[in-house]
Amino acid sequence: MKLLFTNIKNLLQIRDASVEKLSGTEMKELPCISNSWLLTDNGIIADFGKMDSIPKIKPDKIIDLTGKIVLPAWCDSHTHLVYAGNREQEFADRINGLTYEEIANRGGGILNSAKTLQETSEEDLYAQSALRLKEIMRLGTGAIEIKSGYGLNKEGELKMLRVIKKLKENYEIQIKATFLGAHALPKEFKNNTKAYLDLVIDEILPIVAKENLAEYIDIFCEKGYFSVEDTNRLLSAAEKYGLRPKIHVNQFNAIGGVQAGVAHNALSVDHLEVMRPEDIESLKNTETMPVAVPGCSLFLSIPYTPGRQILDAGLPLALATDFNPGSSPSGNMNLVVSLACIKMNLSPEEAINAATINGAYAMGLGKTHGSITIGKAANFIVTKPIPSYAVLPYAFGSNSIEAVYIDGKLVE
Repeated sequence: MKLLFTNIKNLLQIRDASVEKLSGTEMKELPCISNSWLLTDNGIIADFGKMDSIPKIKPDKIIDLTGKIVLPAWCDSHTHLVYAGNREQEFADRINGLTYEEIANRGGGILNSAKTLQETSEEDLYAQSALRLKEIMRLGTGAIEIKSGYGLNKEGELKMLRVIKKLKENYEIQIKATFLGAHALPKEFKNNTKAYLDLVIDEILPIVAKENLAEYIDIFCEKGYFSVEDTNRLLSAAEKYGLRPKIHVNQFNAIGGVQAGVAHNALSVDHLEVMRPEDIESLKNTETMPVAVPGCSLFLSIPYTPGRQILDAGLPLALATDFNPGSSPSGNMNLVVSLACIKMNLSPEEAINAATINGAYAMGLGKTHGSITIGKAANFIVTKPIPSYAVLPYAFGSNSIEAVYIDGKLVE
């Protein structure tokens, strides 16, 4: 079906197909066409231009967008959307003075979610996750990465990955799956990291690869979780199966995780709330995308990723939600874009670039998503009538989205 969108106030993020990511000062620019039109054909962007040069087209439907802005759908490259239950009691515990680490040491945190997930049927887990997926699609997300990591045993991890696969099959949105078996140590392996990694590498990883349940591998490289040595061991094992790293690093401490990620050609290194000069330096001239998750900083009251410093060093940056039940219980990319501007000192242009084209790159979708480019997926947001795109991060408590299209289809 051909859809023609006319009288668009501003058509944002117009890019040549050769542009897959942006770095440094490039992120200050957000190319757009005013008073424009956009043509989609069977879920693909077919053409666009200014209204005064619109060619003769016979579409199946014409949609007038007078006064409205169109931009690419958000690309959320770091989530834990598949989980069971929630952790609102821990929210109250933090208000009462406990830290994230203290809650984890009491059996809360990731271990709490793992226990709940292990007790939840695959059907129920799918139903809960599908509701979240539909919610974030209506909020403008058109591509998403989802991690396992709340199973922490063979059955639980595979259950999560099968649910992600089922979501892929049943929804239009592009979904990438990441195997995060090394998210935390289960209670039974509390003092034996090697034995748990043996289980992940020798028993779970081969099945993940054989059944094609994930594109990426992840590990929580952090004090109290997994060391740099553990990280190197797992990433080396996963490389044999063709799983590229997208890893958690530098959330609470800088222990060399960034360097380990770069050494293994990680597609992204995520969190980065704590960054040393040598961490920034090690990312220069690499293919690894730094990813910030400011929703986590907001919820846990921890430092924000130094986005301004990263961009001023000439590096790229992507934004993601880290949607999960314990440290970022929101999949709202609009809020993330606002936080990047308000708390990380990014301009609206930089934040939108980080949440679209760079987010797509951070999950291997740079050729098909993240910009208004002929031949890319027709994934885009239509705003309500607003003065400018700066209103999107500025009005952080308002929903400025009127409609979302994924693969050329209106998200109901």
